Amino acid sequence: MTVVTPKFGMGASVLRREDAAFIRGQGRYTDDIRPEGLLHGYVLRSPVAKGRFTVVSTAAASAAPGVHLVLTGKDLAHLGDLKSGVMQKQPDGTRAPTRDIPILCRDRVNYVGDAVAFVVADSRALAQDAAELIEIDYDSEDAAAGTATALDEGTPLVWPELGSNRAFVYHSGDKARTDAAFAGAATVSRIEFVNNRLVCNYMEPRSAVGEWNTQENRFVLITGSQSVHSMQSIIADLFKIEKKHLRVITPDVGGGFGPKTFVYREYPLVLEAARRLGRPVKWSGDRTEHFLTDAQGRDNVVKAEMAMDRNGRFLGMRVDLYANIGAYISQYGPYIPYIGVTMSTGVYDIQALDVLVTGLYTNTCPVDAYRGAGRPEAAFLLEKLVDACAHDLGLPVEEIRRRNFIRPEQFPYRTQTGRLYDTGEFEGHMNRAIERSEWKAFPERLERSRAEGKIRGVGMATYIEACAFPGSEPAFVELNGDGTVTLKIGTQSNGQGHATAYAQFLSEKLNLDIDRIHVRQGDTDELKAGGGTGGSRSIPLGGVSAARAGEDLANKIKRIAADELEASAGDIELANGVARIVGTDRTIDFSAIAKAAKRPDDLKGFGEFIQDECTYPNGTHICEVEIDPQTGATTIVGYTIVDDFGVTVNPILLAGQVHGGVVQGIGQALTEDTIYGEDGQLLTASFMDYAMPRADNFPFFSFETRNVPSTTNALGIKGAGEAGTIGATPAALNAVTDALWRAYGIRHIEMPATPARIWAAIQGASSA
Repeated sequence: MTVVTPKFGMGASVLRREDAAFIRGQGRYTDDIRPEGLLHGYVLRSPVAKGRFTVVSTAAASAAPGVHLVLTGKDLAHLGDLKSGVMQKQPDGTRAPTRDIPILCRDRVNYVGDAVAFVVADSRALAQDAAELIEIDYDSEDAAAGTATALDEGTPLVWPELGSNRAFVYHSGDKARTDAAFAGAATVSRIEFVNNRLVCNYMEPRSAVGEWNTQENRFVLITGSQSVHSMQSIIADLFKIEKKHLRVITPDVGGGFGPKTFVYREYPLVLEAARRLGRPVKWSGDRTEHFLTDAQGRDNVVKAEMAMDRNGRFLGMRVDLYANIGAYISQYGPYIPYIGVTMSTGVYDIQALDVLVTGLYTNTCPVDAYRGAGRPEAAFLLEKLVDACAHDLGLPVEEIRRRNFIRPEQFPYRTQTGRLYDTGEFEGHMNRAIERSEWKAFPERLERSRAEGKIRGVGMATYIEACAFPGSEPAFVELNGDGTVTLKIGTQSNGQGHATAYAQFLSEKLNLDIDRIHVRQGDTDELKAGGGTGGSRSIPLGGVSAARAGEDLANKIKRIAADELEASAGDIELANGVARIVGTDRTIDFSAIAKAAKRPDDLKGFGEFIQDECTYPNGTHICEVEIDPQTGATTIVGYTIVDDFGVTVNPILLAGQVHGGVVQGIGQALTEDTIYGEDGQLLTASFMDYAMPRADNFPFFSFETRNVPSTTNALGIKGAGEAGTIGATPAALNAVTDALWRAYGIRHIEMPATPARIWAAIQGASSA
């Protein structure tokens, strides 16, 4: 008998198993789910950014056609508020008070889109029509909408009882040591800039279906999420019930990027309505609601400076950062600038650091984790500052980096913020990126652009990030009666390809075709705990656990097969769904092994990898742009990426993650911007005004890895989900700035560097 050995393990370029269904429109998303008797909810939202209000009457809405329920804040007194538990200690040792998010506002609203009432009807259209009949008196007040002016005298206070729009203050580093470094510096470089606010804009807007099961005395919530288990804990706490009385299910998810991690008001609302009405209730948000209410990202105003010696060696770094957190404290909101601060020194050997972060309340949508969650902000700050240092000293940008990189012999390296880098060869991947991008031939390309009336620039970013944070993600596998294998794990796929990647880990251990491996996620009934997806943790933590679970199951299968074949377990090999005595044709297939098991546990494997320190992916991005000075239009003409991800699990999945991340990063640099008016109205609340990057904005990417395995991770994996975004934004903006500097002496332009903004900068420089 010939036994074919499948080759779908780590390192194989396996095509995504998920794609066939998605391409054919056979995905199953929350809005596709329509239980019998389904009703529809609509949230009435505040049209003003700040003010008190009174609900005068809901009678007309309640009597409207098809309406079953109208809820306002007074109807939800039994529910708690949405809280954040991640406020860090301030310099005086205290933790600042939070301002939690009410499920429905009670007597005041704090941003445009704040939830005021919830109407349930036979259809969404009927619910929306009825919501417009609710009589509400708003006493509008002046709003605080800008990050840069939030602390100015005369700016309205979001929370007057606090006496300031200052939400919290964090400090990191050693001020005295840094002051001494600056006092002895030969040169100091300074920058000021805005890290613009972003709207996530995943393809699938949020939806939720709530059900109340009277017989089981529990809720069921179906919604796209990044962690069903964290949602279960938070919502159970809101309702003051045990977790077992709430089941959370997540079907297919059309993008997450951080904001689908959070519990939003609509989730407890559909559950409360379902319990009151005894029928399932669905809320489906539209794109405008997404713009107004889903947690947004970035939004910092920053001043930074670097002290250097005569040779361009970095001596010390100061940062004064103001982080807009919106009107309320979102789930992880205060933690985002903090985690960014911990990566302040990046890939450089900087021995003195002084960082002050001030969180700010404004009458805007709350700000929270968005792809990279603080680390893109830190990388942009540092890489923009490093370029400024190079310009001030008259050094090539690659040379100043080369002089200041942490060297391989310095690892393991403890940063000034306490991060412990285990491995890295930063100059190695920078040199390779320089080679791949044909950096040295740039002057020739520049002259060709000039001959055509264009300007040209090249930008670089060398980054490092922290991901796969300490913890674990247990994996459970089971051999089924038909010879297939099922993995259950507590991460949550939002389009990353988990069903393929996890199957590869098991395939390698069980020597089983990945089409016979099923991956199940997103149901609190099937798995009692899980950490969810975020921070590039799924493969570094979950993948290792899956591999260990597969190995555990393989050993059990071999023992059962050995008993059935009357051999030693050490003489059994697995291949293509059968167990065989090595060197013979005596076999037993997996389905027969399942039937032969004496106990259910004999068919179950378990694996858990507990990681004590983060992993640290790093790399170099080089972006080359050509700009038409007559219009300000920017064309990206080349993009090179050389990354260190430790170990590659699947090159195709990896390239997809990197490409998507790069597009998101460049979107921030060149097109995307969230703009609030002085009155707190969101002026960019649709794709008519918010410019998303398009496929024709980009060239083909040149991507390769130059991996140095992690010593922190059991399989050497560092993670890759957020890396593209972290490296792309500074590389793209540095390229635009380089072009403007070469042609017009312009040293600074804010993001996004839109055609209008570039054109205005050129006109200003030309007239000057």
